[in-house]
Amino acid sequence: MSVLIWMIITLLFIGSFVGLIFPLIPSILLVWAGFLLYFFGMSREELSAIFWIGMAILTILIFVSDIMANSFFVKKYGGSKWGERVAVIGVIVGSFVMPPFGVFLVPFAAVIITELFLQKDARKAVAIGFATFIGFLSSTLAKFVIQLIMIGWFILEVIF
Repeated sequence: MSVLIWMIITLLFIGSFVGLIFPLIPSILLVWAGFLLYFFGMSREELSAIFWIGMAILTILIFVSDIMANSFFVKKYGGSKWGERVAVIGVIVGSFVMPPFGVFLVPFAAVIITELFLQKDARKAVAIGFATFIGFLSSTLAKFVIQLIMIGWFILEVIF
C-alpha cells in the first residue's frame, strides 16, 4: 500500500510542475495534496509543526509572487495602475482562454490595449505589454523554485 501512496505522491508533485506550464492545473494544490496524502495515508508523526507553518508561508509567497512580478515589471516599464490591474486580470482570464498560451498572450494584449488607450503611445504600450510577459516568466520561475523548496523540505522531513 505504501508503494502505491508514494507513486501517487510522486505523480502529484510532477503534476504540480506541469501546472506551471498549464495554469489550469492548480500546482500548489497538487503539492498540498501530496503532503496531505502522506500525512493521512502514511504517517502523522513525521511532518513537524514547523514544516506545516513553513509550507503555509511558502504557499502565501507563491500567490504573492504572481501579483508582485506582474506589478513590478509593469511599473518598471512605465505602466499605469490600470495596466497593473489589467495584467493581473489578464493572467486569470488567460488561464481559461487558449491554455497554456493564454496566460501570457491575454495579459500582453490586454495591457497593450489598455496602455494604448491611456497613453496613446504604441511603442510604450508594446514595451509595457512585453513587461507583463517578463512578469509572467519571473513569477513562473519563482513558483518553480518555491515548489522545489517545498518538495525538497518534505523529502528531508520524511527521510530524516
